[in-house]
Amino acid sequence: MKQLIVNLRRSKLVQKIYRAAFSVTSKLPKNNNLIIFESFHGKQYSDSPRAIFEYIKENYPEYQLYWAADRRHLSLFEERGLPHVKRLSLKWIFLMARAKYWVINARLPLWIKKPKRTVYLQTWHGTPLKKLGVDIEDVQMPGTDTEKYKQNFVFEAGKWDYLVSPNRYSTDIFKRAFQFKKEVLETGYPRNDYLINNNNPEEIHRLKQNFGIPVDKKVILYAPTWRDNQFYEKGNYKFNLELDFQLLKEAFGDTHVILLRMHYLVAENLDLNGYTDFVMDFSKHEDIRELYLISDMLVTDYSSVYFDYANLKRPILFFVYDLEDYRDNLRGFYLDFENEAPGPLVRTTEEIVKEIKIVEESGFQPSHTFNEFYEKFCYLEDGNATRLVVDQVFINSNNF
Repeated sequence: MKQLIVNLRRSKLVQKIYRAAFSVTSKLPKNNNLIIFESFHGKQYSDSPRAIFEYIKENYPEYQLYWAADRRHLSLFEERGLPHVKRLSLKWIFLMARAKYWVINARLPLWIKKPKRTVYLQTWHGTPLKKLGVDIEDVQMPGTDTEKYKQNFVFEAGKWDYLVSPNRYSTDIFKRAFQFKKEVLETGYPRNDYLINNNNPEEIHRLKQNFGIPVDKKVILYAPTWRDNQFYEKGNYKFNLELDFQLLKEAFGDTHVILLRMHYLVAENLDLNGYTDFVMDFSKHEDIRELYLISDMLVTDYSSVYFDYANLKRPILFFVYDLEDYRDNLRGFYLDFENEAPGPLVRTTEEIVKEIKIVEESGFQPSHTFNEFYEKFCYLEDGNATRLVVDQVFINSNNF
């Protein structure tokens, strides 16, 4: 207990120092061509910030671009030769304070006060199935309570100048759940431009070869989300793997491989001994977009990944062994998930095997539910979202 109190005091002292340093540096002249990018708290080079970064780099070389990189993930940025700065370092404080633009897909630390002349573009990172922000009735995450969580969420959202939305459904929820009062860019997600513009056999073949995946085998992507009430500590979550890899290997080991992609908040190092020729762990792969593209089928649960994957019009299975607990006791859903999910809901590995065999024998024919889902959530995704966002925020805007 004594050590915990000491750590808390140190944490508060560090925050005060950071806040003071940020307050001073934010008074320096703005660099109107400086843009700071961050994806999932500096852990990845991915998502819509990546799409916007690559577009600006190619088309507007006058901009000075930096990635905020978590200290534990610096090698990812170094190996790619990306311009980056260690997140929470003194140099990062200086660059964040002077940057004209921030492009970020998750929340920043609460102590960061956005300078008045900084433009904060929040791309967010998913279409909402699970309840968000102030819509969550009972928060069960570590280090907070329901009232505090909601207050902090609204406080952070109040810093955003623009918020990207993939469709009208999301716009309505974002405005309410985040209590967001400024401009929503209803353009589709920039990250999905890659799926639309690269969905061809040549690119899929190339990626499989690069990843060491047999080009003659089909790919099943398993990408589950995290559970709010299963954690080691704040920001590090447990995951109980319920898939029976042995059963799946017996059924599909000669014809398929499974790509495992855990949520970035999950801290587990799963034991795959005995399955390394069948199950490949891509949890640390920098961007899930490439895994979508090479996968013949997605298996997920309550993760928003299926909204993006649906753009490819490929089969989706929902492995929802804990559906009632998740729906009723953790988050709750915005959709009538059981009736609107664009694929079968299954509870066991045996059911997964059965559904995969149906697809293998009969081919994939999108159901009426799938087509309705596609028209409701994917109608804006035409490969041009990045250009629309950049034009509105950076090129044709009269930002202060």
